[in-house]
Amino acid sequence: MASMFRAYQSALQRRPMLTQSLTTAVLFATGDTMAQQGVEKQGLANHELGRTTRMALYGGCIFGPAATKWFGFLQRKIQLPGRPNLEILARVAADQVVFASCNLTVFLTSMAVMAGEDPREKLRSTYFNALSKNWLVWPAVQATNFKFVPLEHRVLVVNMVSLEA
Repeated sequence: MASMFRAYQSALQRRPMLTQSLTTAVLFATGDTMAQQGVEKQGLANHELGRTTRMALYGGCIFGPAATKWFGFLQRKIQLPGRPNLEILARVAADQVVFASCNLTVFLTSMAVMAGEDPREKLRSTYFNALSKNWLVWPAVQATNFKFVPLEHRVLVVNMVSLEA
């Protein structure tokens, strides 16, 4: 396990965007597989590989790069010297108001388009319910993430928590 962590650290140092994007793709696919098999009990014969592929594509091509850039932006732009708790609160607020709402819009729209569904209907029927549920979990996760986790591991933390959420 220690050697795997060292290899991941080395990859993060050499190619941070690629490493975080590939990690996100793998973990999004893993999360969807866990949902289909563990929660929905679809069985391997009924596994929707297309859905898992869409999740991997979204994670690796959209969420991973966007979250990597976003967390770097927050780290650089929201700095309140001598007020660490207020700084964390400001980062959480920005994350939830700006990134969470935009990411949810992009996620629902792209999933609908890739599945051949109407994106406007998907947004209308699920956006506010999903955003409300997001706000029950993610502010506390992100406060912890911003306070204790080094910048280069924040996307990984979000991905790992998403597996459980």
